[in-house]
Amino acid sequence: MPTRVAHVARETKETRIAVDLNADGSGQCSIQTGFGFADHMLDLMAHWADFDLRITCTGDLHIDAHHTVEDLALCLGAALHQALGERLGIARVGWAKVPMDEALVEVCVDLSGRSYLVYQESVLPAVIAGQEKDLWREFFRAFSSKAGMNLHIHMLYGLNGHHLVESAFKGLGLALRQAVRRERTALLSTKGELDI
Repeated sequence: MPTRVAHVARETKETRIAVDLNADGSGQCSIQTGFGFADHMLDLMAHWADFDLRITCTGDLHIDAHHTVEDLALCLGAALHQALGERLGIARVGWAKVPMDEALVEVCVDLSGRSYLVYQESVLPAVIAGQEKDLWREFFRAFSSKAGMNLHIHMLYGLNGHHLVESAFKGLGLALRQAVRRERTALLSTKGELDI
């Protein structure tokens, strides 16, 4: 079967981004966004998903990380959408519950072609790695939107913001590893099509 790869590039007045994604990889990553915490989270996600991921990004970090992180998510979602193509034979659904010390997060995905985000993070501290916590909601919203993915993230409990977000990204990687797995030759849909 052909390898599921994608290249996405995006350039605006706020960011310049290139993403190369191999959904049939082995977790090899080279990620340089200028925002170390984002590099760490994306590396975790790709490693746990078994995706090969190369990202270069230059953004307006002198303002804050918002444009950089949101645009990264848009590019990453577009790359996943491109790599999966018609999504023939994929398991489509995946889930994981991942602990990180005192934190526990549950993540569920459906690569249905329909985007939707449910993001429950009432335990997340207001500031993580020097940025407002809403930054990560915006990341997951943009990623699910461009990927055509139903994404549910529930931060069940925890005290440390780094641990909670890390658990979410590990869980997302594990859920995606399950969901992109090829299991059959036809679409997993009683309708006979996905909303792509």
